[in-house]
Amino acid sequence: MQAAVNQCLEWCRGPREPHTVITVNAAILCMMRRDAALREACVRGNLIVADGMSVVWTSRLAGTPVPERVTGVDLMSRLLAAASERRLGVYFLGATAAVLTELVRRCARDYPGLTVVGARDGYFDSSEQEDVATRIRRSAPHLLFVGMPSPFKETWCERHREVLDVPVIMGVGGTFDVLAGHLRRAPRLAQSMGLEWSWRLAMEPRKMWKRYLLTNTEYVWLAAGEILRRRLARARR
Repeated sequence: MQAAVNQCLEWCRGPREPHTVITVNAAILCMMRRDAALREACVRGNLIVADGMSVVWTSRLAGTPVPERVTGVDLMSRLLAAASERRLGVYFLGATAAVLTELVRRCARDYPGLTVVGARDGYFDSSEQEDVATRIRRSAPHLLFVGMPSPFKETWCERHREVLDVPVIMGVGGTFDVLAGHLRRAPRLAQSMGLEWSWRLAMEPRKMWKRYLLTNTEYVWLAAGEILRRRLARARR
């Protein structure tokens, strides 16, 4: 986590060049197999972190461990705190107008040194995408947080990264709802046990049941095969 924060702050201090931060979980890894644009956007990410204990556990069992889980909500919170200390500018794109209003209000309360240079809800059509990106560029934030679902957030950020010209561009999914208090996050114990998905399912059953039933089953099957192949390969060597 600290290495990820340090890298983002280094980009904010350096020459103004766009960098994307990709948070990868089981769902995104499965979607990447069928969505070429999503796969390219993820592979081209400048910083890729494991947002999901299933990814962390799989990496360890496969013999290529990542250091630790770095969730989008935790990384965004840490970056907001660091931006407040350094008086950096941020832009929020996504969610509803009501969620954004509360998010900006809470940021003013919790991060008094933070400069919110702009905020825009996520309800715009394809004809407006270039205009949205251009407006963000004109605001000149140091960090852009995109609170929209996958695969849209990854592909949109990659497609418009040069127009945006923001040092740190990060897709954060439903994090705006969590930080604005519109959605409760799982208890720490459930997070550490890799059961945050079950909490999300309980909170939003109609929205999440199909995704978790299909995705989790697919991921377990694929991960088991990958772990077995890697272990057999090491045994042969």
